[in-house]
Amino acid sequence: MWSSPFISAPASVSQIMLRVIFAMVPGIAMYVWFFGPAILVSITLASITALATEALMLKLRNRPLKPFLTDNSALLTGWLLALSIPALAPWWLVVVGTAFGIAVAKHLYGGLGNNPFNPAMVGYAVLIISFPAHMTHWLTPHGLEGIVLSFPDQLNYIFHGILPASTTLDALTTATPLDTLKTQLHLGLPVNEIRDMPIYGHLAGKGTEMVAIGFGLGGLYMLYARIISWHTPVIYLGTLFAIAGLFHLVDPASYVAPTFHWFSGAAMLGAFFIFTDPVGGPTTIKGRVIYSAGAALLTWLIRSYGGFPDGVAFAALLMNICVPLIDTWTQPKVFGRKGDGK
Repeated sequence: MWSSPFISAPASVSQIMLRVIFAMVPGIAMYVWFFGPAILVSITLASITALATEALMLKLRNRPLKPFLTDNSALLTGWLLALSIPALAPWWLVVVGTAFGIAVAKHLYGGLGNNPFNPAMVGYAVLIISFPAHMTHWLTPHGLEGIVLSFPDQLNYIFHGILPASTTLDALTTATPLDTLKTQLHLGLPVNEIRDMPIYGHLAGKGTEMVAIGFGLGGLYMLYARIISWHTPVIYLGTLFAIAGLFHLVDPASYVAPTFHWFSGAAMLGAFFIFTDPVGGPTTIKGRVIYSAGAALLTWLIRSYGGFPDGVAFAALLMNICVPLIDTWTQPKVFGRKGDGK
Protein backbone atom coordinates (compact mmCIF):
# COMPACT_ATOMS: atom_id res chain seq x y z
CA MET A 1 0.00 0.00 0.00
CA TRP A 2 0.99 3.56 -0.61
CA SER A 3 1.46 5.72 2.46
CA SER A 4 0.72 9.39 2.94
CA PRO A 5 1.42 12.19 2.28
CA PHE A 6 0.10 11.97 -1.28
CA ILE A 7 2.03 14.96 -2.63
CA SER A 8 3.58 14.89 -6.08
CA ALA A 9 6.56 16.98 -7.02
CA PRO A 10 5.76 19.76 -9.52
CA ALA A 11 6.87 19.14 -13.09
CA SER A 12 10.14 20.75 -14.09
CA VAL A 13 10.42 23.35 -16.84
CA SER A 14 12.03 20.78 -19.15
CA GLN A 15 9.19 18.29 -18.56
CA ILE A 16 6.51 20.91 -19.24
CA MET A 17 8.23 22.13 -22.41
CA LEU A 18 8.65 18.55 -23.61
CA ARG A 19 4.96 17.84 -23.09
CA VAL A 20 4.02 20.97 -25.04
CA ILE A 21 6.29 19.82 -27.88
CA PHE A 22 4.68 16.36 -27.73
CA ALA A 23 1.23 18.00 -27.98
CA MET A 24 2.24 19.49 -31.34
CA VAL A 25 2.75 16.06 -32.90
CA PRO A 26 -0.88 15.52 -34.09
CA GLY A 27 -0.84 18.86 -35.95
CA ILE A 28 2.59 18.13 -37.45
CA ALA A 29 1.42 14.67 -38.53
CA MET A 30 -1.54 16.25 -40.35
CA TYR A 31 0.85 18.76 -41.93
CA VAL A 32 3.04 15.96 -43.30
CA TRP A 33 0.03 13.96 -44.52
CA PHE A 34 -1.53 16.83 -46.50
CA PHE A 35 1.54 18.85 -47.53
CA GLY A 36 4.51 16.49 -47.48
CA PRO A 37 7.58 16.14 -45.23
CA ALA A 38 9.14 19.54 -46.01
CA ILE A 39 7.87 20.85 -42.67
CA LEU A 40 10.08 18.29 -40.90
CA VAL A 41 13.12 19.88 -42.57
CA SER A 42 12.08 23.31 -41.30
CA ILE A 43 11.54 21.94 -37.78
CA THR A 44 14.96 20.26 -37.84
CA LEU A 45 16.70 23.42 -39.06
CA ALA A 46 14.88 25.53 -36.47
CA SER A 47 15.78 23.08 -33.69
CA ILE A 48 19.49 23.05 -34.56
CA THR A 49 19.58 26.85 -34.92
CA ALA A 50 17.69 27.40 -31.66
CA LEU A 51 20.02 25.18 -29.64
CA ALA A 52 23.16 26.60 -31.29
CA THR A 53 22.04 30.21 -30.74
CA GLU A 54 21.02 29.41 -27.16
CA ALA A 55 24.48 27.92 -26.48
CA LEU A 56 26.24 30.90 -28.04
CA MET A 57 24.23 33.45 -26.05
CA LEU A 58 24.71 31.53 -22.81
CA LYS A 59 28.44 31.44 -23.46
CA LEU A 60 28.52 35.20 -24.13
CA ARG A 61 26.55 35.80 -20.92
CA ASN A 62 28.80 33.48 -18.87
CA ARG A 63 25.90 31.22 -17.97
CA PRO A 64 26.10 27.42 -17.57
CA LEU A 65 25.07 25.58 -20.74
CA LYS A 66 23.55 22.31 -19.55
CA PRO A 67 20.63 23.50 -17.38
CA PHE A 68 19.40 25.97 -20.01
CA LEU A 69 20.03 23.84 -23.11
CA THR A 70 18.13 20.94 -21.55
CA ASP A 71 15.08 22.93 -20.41
CA ASN A 72 13.63 22.54 -23.97
CA SER A 73 12.47 26.19 -24.11
CA ALA A 74 14.73 26.99 -27.09
CA LEU A 75 13.50 23.86 -28.84
CA LEU A 76 9.88 24.92 -28.35
CA THR A 77 10.65 28.36 -29.81
CA GLY A 78 12.19 26.76 -32.89
CA TRP A 79 9.22 24.46 -33.44
CA LEU A 80 6.69 27.29 -33.09
CA LEU A 81 8.55 29.43 -35.59
CA ALA A 82 8.94 26.58 -38.10
CA LEU A 83 5.20 25.88 -37.92
CA SER A 84 4.39 29.56 -38.51
CA ILE A 85 6.24 29.98 -41.83
CA PRO A 86 5.90 28.22 -45.21
CA ALA A 87 7.30 24.68 -45.27
CA LEU A 88 9.23 25.42 -48.49
CA ALA A 89 10.94 28.45 -46.98
CA PRO A 90 14.65 28.55 -47.91
CA TRP A 91 16.93 27.22 -45.18
CA TRP A 92 18.41 30.61 -44.37
CA LEU A 93 14.96 32.09 -43.67
CA VAL A 94 14.35 29.53 -40.92
CA VAL A 95 17.83 30.13 -39.51
CA VAL A 96 17.52 33.93 -39.49
CA GLY A 97 14.08 33.95 -37.86
CA THR A 98 14.99 31.39 -35.19
CA ALA A 99 18.34 32.99 -34.37
CA PHE A 100 16.74 36.44 -34.05
CA GLY A 101 14.00 35.14 -31.79
CA ILE A 102 16.44 33.39 -29.43
CA ALA A 103 19.25 35.97 -29.43
CA VAL A 104 17.27 39.22 -29.45
CA ALA A 105 13.75 38.51 -28.18
CA LYS A 106 14.88 36.10 -25.47
CA HIS A 107 18.48 36.62 -24.32
CA LEU A 108 18.82 40.38 -24.76
CA TYR A 109 15.98 40.68 -22.25
CA GLY A 110 17.65 38.34 -19.75
CA GLY A 111 16.69 34.86 -20.93
CA LEU A 112 13.78 32.57 -20.09
CA GLY A 113 11.38 34.17 -17.63
CA ASN A 114 12.43 37.73 -18.42
CA ASN A 115 11.45 38.14 -22.06
CA PRO A 116 8.30 40.29 -22.44
CA PHE A 117 7.61 39.09 -26.00
CA ASN A 118 7.08 35.61 -27.39
CA PRO A 119 10.44 34.89 -29.13
CA ALA A 120 8.92 32.76 -31.90
CA MET A 121 6.39 35.47 -32.79
CA VAL A 122 9.12 38.12 -32.80
CA GLY A 123 11.08 35.97 -35.25
CA TYR A 124 7.97 35.55 -37.40
CA ALA A 125 7.26 39.30 -37.41
CA VAL A 126 10.83 40.07 -38.48
CA LEU A 127 10.59 37.57 -41.36
CA ILE A 128 7.21 38.64 -42.72
CA ILE A 129 8.20 42.33 -42.64
CA SER A 130 11.72 41.81 -44.03
CA PHE A 131 11.08 39.02 -46.56
CA PRO A 132 7.37 39.18 -47.50
CA ALA A 133 7.81 37.43 -50.87
CA HIS A 134 9.38 34.35 -49.28
CA MET A 135 6.60 34.21 -46.70
CA THR A 136 3.83 33.77 -49.30
CA HIS A 137 4.95 30.50 -50.91
CA TRP A 138 2.70 28.08 -49.04
CA LEU A 139 2.51 24.50 -50.34
CA THR A 140 -0.66 23.46 -52.16
CA PRO A 141 -2.42 20.51 -50.49
CA HIS A 142 -1.78 17.13 -52.13
CA GLY A 143 -4.25 16.38 -54.90
CA LEU A 144 -5.43 19.96 -55.41
CA GLU A 145 -3.34 20.79 -58.49
CA GLY A 146 -2.20 17.29 -59.43
CA ILE A 147 1.49 18.14 -58.91
CA VAL A 148 3.32 16.74 -55.88
CA LEU A 149 6.95 17.57 -55.16
CA SER A 150 8.95 14.57 -53.97
CA PHE A 151 10.93 14.81 -50.75
CA PRO A 152 14.33 14.95 -52.55
CA ASP A 153 12.94 17.75 -54.75
CA GLN A 154 11.68 19.59 -51.66
CA LEU A 155 15.14 19.31 -50.12
CA ASN A 156 16.74 20.57 -53.33
CA TYR A 157 14.53 23.63 -53.34
CA ILE A 158 14.94 24.40 -49.61
CA PHE A 159 18.74 24.24 -49.75
CA HIS A 160 19.52 25.23 -53.34
CA GLY A 161 16.41 27.00 -54.66
CA ILE A 162 16.18 24.56 -57.60
CA LEU A 163 12.97 22.93 -58.83
CA PRO A 164 12.55 20.15 -61.44
CA ALA A 165 12.73 21.51 -64.99
CA SER A 166 9.05 20.81 -65.70
CA THR A 167 7.80 22.40 -62.47
CA THR A 168 7.24 26.02 -61.47
CA LEU A 169 6.92 27.40 -57.97
CA ASP A 170 3.51 28.89 -58.80
CA ALA A 171 2.23 25.41 -59.63
CA LEU A 172 3.35 24.05 -56.25
CA THR A 173 2.43 26.93 -53.98
CA THR A 174 -0.62 29.02 -53.33
CA ALA A 175 -1.86 31.84 -51.15
CA THR A 176 -3.27 30.80 -47.79
CA PRO A 177 -7.06 30.43 -47.47
CA LEU A 178 -7.12 33.64 -45.43
CA ASP A 179 -5.08 35.55 -48.00
CA THR A 180 -7.23 34.24 -50.86
CA LEU A 181 -10.38 35.24 -49.00
CA LYS A 182 -9.14 38.78 -48.39
CA THR A 183 -7.96 39.22 -51.99
CA GLN A 184 -11.21 37.98 -53.52
CA LEU A 185 -13.33 40.10 -51.18
CA HIS A 186 -11.40 43.18 -52.33
CA LEU A 187 -12.20 42.16 -55.91
CA GLY A 188 -15.90 42.24 -55.07
CA LEU A 189 -16.72 38.52 -54.85
CA PRO A 190 -19.18 37.45 -52.13
CA VAL A 191 -18.11 34.95 -49.48
CA ASN A 192 -20.30 32.10 -50.79
CA GLU A 193 -18.63 32.24 -54.23
CA ILE A 194 -15.16 32.45 -52.71
CA ARG A 195 -15.84 29.42 -50.51
CA ASP A 196 -16.66 27.40 -53.65
CA MET A 197 -13.05 27.72 -54.84
CA PRO A 198 -11.03 24.45 -54.90
CA ILE A 199 -8.68 25.63 -52.14
CA TYR A 200 -11.48 25.48 -49.54
CA GLY A 201 -12.81 22.48 -47.68
CA HIS A 202 -15.72 21.97 -45.30
CA LEU A 203 -14.46 24.18 -42.47
CA ALA A 204 -11.71 26.32 -43.97
CA GLY A 205 -8.84 25.54 -46.34
CA LYS A 206 -8.25 22.00 -47.56
CA GLY A 207 -5.49 20.45 -45.51
CA THR A 208 -5.03 23.45 -43.26
CA GLU A 209 -8.33 22.74 -41.49
CA MET A 210 -7.05 19.26 -40.59
CA VAL A 211 -3.76 20.71 -39.35
CA ALA A 212 -5.78 23.05 -37.11
CA ILE A 213 -7.80 20.09 -35.80
CA GLY A 214 -4.52 18.32 -35.02
CA PHE A 215 -3.30 21.28 -32.97
CA GLY A 216 -6.70 21.44 -31.28
CA LEU A 217 -6.35 17.79 -30.22
CA GLY A 218 -2.89 18.56 -28.86
CA GLY A 219 -4.38 21.48 -26.96
CA LEU A 220 -7.04 19.24 -25.41
CA TYR A 221 -4.29 16.91 -24.24
CA MET A 222 -2.54 19.84 -22.53
CA LEU A 223 -5.79 20.83 -20.82
CA TYR A 224 -6.29 17.22 -19.66
CA ALA A 225 -2.70 17.03 -18.41
CA ARG A 226 -3.14 20.45 -16.70
CA ILE A 227 -0.17 21.89 -18.53
CA ILE A 228 -2.26 24.96 -19.37
CA SER A 229 -5.40 26.41 -17.82
CA TRP A 230 -8.64 26.53 -19.77
CA HIS A 231 -9.08 30.29 -19.48
CA THR A 232 -6.83 31.41 -22.33
CA PRO A 233 -7.90 29.00 -25.13
CA VAL A 234 -11.59 29.06 -24.22
CA ILE A 235 -11.81 32.86 -23.93
CA TYR A 236 -9.72 33.38 -27.08
CA LEU A 237 -11.69 30.95 -29.25
CA GLY A 238 -15.00 32.02 -27.71
CA THR A 239 -14.37 35.72 -28.30
CA LEU A 240 -13.14 35.08 -31.84
CA PHE A 241 -16.28 33.02 -32.52
CA ALA A 242 -18.56 35.71 -31.06
CA ILE A 243 -17.03 38.61 -33.00
CA ALA A 244 -16.83 36.73 -36.30
CA GLY A 245 -20.32 35.27 -35.78
CA LEU A 246 -21.87 38.69 -35.15
CA PHE A 247 -20.44 40.23 -38.32
CA HIS A 248 -21.30 37.11 -40.33
CA LEU A 249 -24.93 37.36 -39.20
CA VAL A 250 -25.08 41.05 -40.14
CA ASP A 251 -23.35 40.70 -43.53
CA PRO A 252 -22.74 37.06 -44.61
CA ALA A 253 -21.62 38.17 -48.09
CA SER A 254 -18.62 40.07 -46.66
CA TYR A 255 -17.71 38.12 -43.53
CA VAL A 256 -17.04 34.40 -43.21
CA ALA A 257 -18.54 32.11 -40.59
CA PRO A 258 -16.75 31.95 -37.22
CA THR A 259 -15.70 28.33 -37.73
CA PHE A 260 -13.63 29.50 -40.71
CA HIS A 261 -11.62 31.71 -38.38
CA TRP A 262 -11.17 28.86 -35.91
CA PHE A 263 -9.75 26.45 -38.46
CA SER A 264 -7.78 28.90 -40.62
CA GLY A 265 -4.29 30.19 -40.17
CA ALA A 266 -2.71 29.92 -36.73
CA ALA A 267 -5.84 30.34 -34.58
CA MET A 268 -5.65 26.88 -32.99
CA LEU A 269 -1.87 27.06 -32.69
CA GLY A 270 -2.26 30.46 -31.06
CA ALA A 271 -5.08 29.45 -28.71
CA PHE A 272 -3.22 26.51 -27.19
CA PHE A 273 0.49 27.06 -27.83
CA ILE A 274 1.20 30.80 -28.28
CA PHE A 275 -1.17 32.81 -26.10
CA THR A 276 -0.72 30.31 -23.24
CA ASP A 277 2.96 31.27 -22.91
CA PRO A 278 3.30 31.86 -19.14
CA VAL A 279 6.24 34.25 -19.52
CA GLY A 280 4.64 36.82 -21.81
CA GLY A 281 1.11 36.48 -20.44
CA PRO A 282 -0.68 37.90 -17.39
CA THR A 283 -0.30 36.34 -13.95
CA THR A 284 -3.94 36.59 -12.83
CA ILE A 285 -7.02 34.75 -14.09
CA LYS A 286 -8.86 38.01 -14.73
CA GLY A 287 -5.81 39.23 -16.60
CA ARG A 288 -5.79 36.14 -18.79
CA VAL A 289 -9.43 36.76 -19.68
CA ILE A 290 -8.67 40.34 -20.76
CA TYR A 291 -5.50 39.24 -22.56
CA SER A 292 -7.23 36.43 -24.47
CA ALA A 293 -10.26 38.52 -25.43
CA GLY A 294 -7.99 41.32 -26.65
CA ALA A 295 -5.91 38.87 -28.66
CA ALA A 296 -9.05 37.48 -30.32
CA LEU A 297 -10.29 40.96 -31.21
CA LEU A 298 -6.92 41.90 -32.71
CA THR A 299 -6.75 38.63 -34.63
CA TRP A 300 -10.13 39.28 -36.22
CA LEU A 301 -9.40 42.95 -36.96
CA ILE A 302 -6.05 42.19 -38.63
CA ARG A 303 -7.55 39.34 -40.64
CA SER A 304 -10.52 41.43 -41.75
CA TYR A 305 -8.96 44.86 -42.29
CA GLY A 306 -5.19 44.62 -41.84
CA GLY A 307 -2.42 44.34 -44.40
CA PHE A 308 -1.44 40.81 -43.35
CA PRO A 309 -3.55 37.70 -44.02
CA ASP A 310 -3.28 36.34 -40.47
CA GLY A 311 -3.22 38.29 -37.24
CA VAL A 312 -2.20 35.77 -34.58
CA ALA A 313 1.49 36.71 -34.33
CA PHE A 314 0.87 40.45 -34.23
CA ALA A 315 -2.02 40.00 -31.81
CA ALA A 316 0.32 38.10 -29.49
CA LEU A 317 3.00 40.79 -29.65
CA LEU A 318 0.57 43.67 -29.20
CA MET A 319 -1.03 42.00 -26.19
CA ASN A 320 2.45 41.24 -24.77
CA ILE A 321 2.94 45.01 -24.66
CA CYS A 322 -0.24 45.36 -22.61
CA VAL A 323 0.59 42.67 -20.05
CA PRO A 324 2.24 44.97 -17.43
CA LEU A 325 -0.81 47.24 -17.48
CA ILE A 326 -3.21 44.29 -17.37
CA ASP A 327 -1.35 42.83 -14.39
CA THR A 328 -1.50 46.18 -12.61
CA TRP A 329 -5.25 46.45 -13.15
CA THR A 330 -6.07 42.89 -12.14
CA GLN A 331 -3.88 42.29 -9.08
CA PRO A 332 -6.11 41.22 -6.16
CA LYS A 333 -6.31 43.39 -3.08
CA VAL A 334 -3.86 42.55 -0.33
CA PHE A 335 -5.58 40.83 2.58
CA GLY A 336 -5.89 43.10 5.60
CA ARG A 337 -5.22 46.27 3.64
CA LYS A 338 -7.96 48.89 3.67
CA GLY A 339 -8.42 51.82 1.29
CA ASP A 340 -5.13 53.18 0.05
CA GLY A 341 -3.20 51.52 2.87
CA LYS A 342 -2.57 54.68 4.89
